[in-house]
Amino acid sequence: MGVPYCIVKSKSRLGALVHQKTATAVAITDIKNEDKNEFAKLVEAVNANFTDKFEELRKKWGGGIMGIKAQHKIAAKERAIAAEAAKRQNLA
Repeated sequence: MGVPYCIVKSKSRLGALVHQKTATAVAITDIKNEDKNEFAKLVEAVNANFTDKFEELRKKWGGGIMGIKAQHKIAAKERAIAAEAAKRQNLA
């Protein structure tokens, strides 16, 4: 999409940006000519530190290792499927 975005640590930090106590979201729609260089630096920092590193920072849960009960349940299902397949083989 090409839209730079970032998640800020607290609502009060966003509020400081817009001179309010707190703010939940900020959308910048217009930039003064004298502020364009600073805004370009901000966008570059956001892209470098947040948007481009999204996959690195995303939490990876588990690791594909199931507990003993889950392993036994899956093994039981596989045995049931194999038994049913054997019955079908004998009937056909």
